[in-house]
Amino acid sequence: TTAANAAVVVLAVAARASAEGIKIGVIKVAGTGALFLAEDRGYFAAEGLQPHFIYFDAAQPIAVANVSGAIDFGATPPGGGFYALAGQGALKIIAGYIMDWPSFQANGAVASLAAYNKGFHSFQDMGGKTVSTTQIGGAPHYAWALLAEHFGIDLKTVHVVALQSNPNQLTAVIGGQVDAAMMPSTVFTAALQEGKVKLVGFAGDITPWQLGAVFTTAKIANNEDQVRRFLRAYGHGVQDYHDAFTNKDERREDQATAPEVLDLI
Repeated sequence: TTAANAAVVVLAVAARASAEGIKIGVIKVAGTGALFLAEDRGYFAAEGLQPHFIYFDAAQPIAVANVSGAIDFGATPPGGGFYALAGQGALKIIAGYIMDWPSFQANGAVASLAAYNKGFHSFQDMGGKTVSTTQIGGAPHYAWALLAEHFGIDLKTVHVVALQSNPNQLTAVIGGQVDAAMMPSTVFTAALQEGKVKLVGFAGDITPWQLGAVFTTAKIANNEDQVRRFLRAYGHGVQDYHDAFTNKDERREDQATAPEVLDLI
C-alpha cells in the first residue's frame, strides 16, 4: 500500500541519517570500483556506515590527509610519504587494494606524439628519455623503476620528473613537456582514444606487483568494531568487482560485461 511504502521510505531515511559517517580518501579511477560498489549497493549502509568519498589527484596527499584527520580511511598505492608516516606508527594497513596484473591493467604509460614519432614505442626505449610521475617515491615512479630493472636499463639514464598530480602528468605528455607519463589508465583513456597520446604499455603486463592498500590511522585501527564493519562492507564490494570482470578460471572477462561498474566512476 501507499502507507506501507511511505513507512519503508521513512525507515530507510532514518537509518541513513543515524548511520556513522566516514570519510574515505581515494583517486577517482577504476581501481576504486570496489568501494564505489560497496556504497552503491548498500553494503556500507548495512553495517551502519555512511561513506563520503574525498577525491585527490595523487596518492601521497591521501596519506597526509589521513594523519591530519581530514579523512578516516585511505585506499591508494602507498608512496614514500606513506611509508615515512607508517614507519612512525601513524598509519596502519588494514586491507589490500588493487594489483597491477597481466590483463588487469592499472598503471600504464603513454608517450607524447613527438616522442612516439622519434621511436619511443616500448618500455625498452626509456633510456635517455624524460618521463613523469606524480611524486618521487610514488607508485608511477616505482613502476618506472620496476620496468627499468626488468629490461636492464640503468634508471639513472632516465630523467624522472615529479609533476604532483595525474592531471598535470596528462597535460604535460599531451603538450610534449615530457616524453612519457605513467598513470592510472582511467586518466589517459580519453586522450588515447582521441589520438592525443600513444600507448607505450601497461606496467602490470610486464612486472606484476601489489599496487595499493587500504589504510587508516593507528587511532582508528584501534576501533575494532568500526574497522571490522568497514572491512565487511568493502569485502562485499571487492567480491562483486571481482565477479564482474573475472571468469571461473580467474581470467579477465570483457569489460563490456560489467558496465554498471564503470558507470560508478
